[in-house]
Amino acid sequence: MAEPKTIKKAYERNKKAIRLRPSAGQSTGISTVHVRDGTTCEIEGSGWNITADIGTQEGGNNAGPGPGVLERAALGSCLAIGYVQMAAVMEVPVEKIEVEVETDFDARGMFDIEEQPPGFTVIRYSVQIESPASKADIQKVIDAGDSHSPVLDDFRRPVTIEREVTIMQSKTS
Repeated sequence: MAEPKTIKKAYERNKKAIRLRPSAGQSTGISTVHVRDGTTCEIEGSGWNITADIGTQEGGNNAGPGPGVLERAALGSCLAIGYVQMAAVMEVPVEKIEVEVETDFDARGMFDIEEQPPGFTVIRYSVQIESPASKADIQKVIDAGDSHSPVLDDFRRPVTIEREVTIMQSKTS
């Protein structure tokens, strides 16, 4: 398990490197999704493989978590990791961190029923931190984690989305 001193050292080393050479902090992440067996998606990215799917009630295979679960997991884990990093950097002892993410949605949008957006209508998260530190210090950790969370930022502000489509004609019909 990574210790706070190790986390702080890595954070500060990376921060210094990016400050000295900003291009070191700029990159492009790529995840590739291959559809296998109906709705089952095999996802490859950064050396990891993940399976996503939808449930059998939706016509899927229930072979993995659905995209909504992965979105909530991405947000919750990004926040939790950020809190751990900020606590280490600020030297605030933390014994336990738990982040719960809830989302509301209206499926009518997904099924083209009425004028409803197909995505989340509300995203809520709650943070539980156990620590011997003062509430003020813990709040500073949470505020710093929130303000530096890339995934929270992605959900909060409009991000440019570019689409490229390649259509290949198959020989079978």
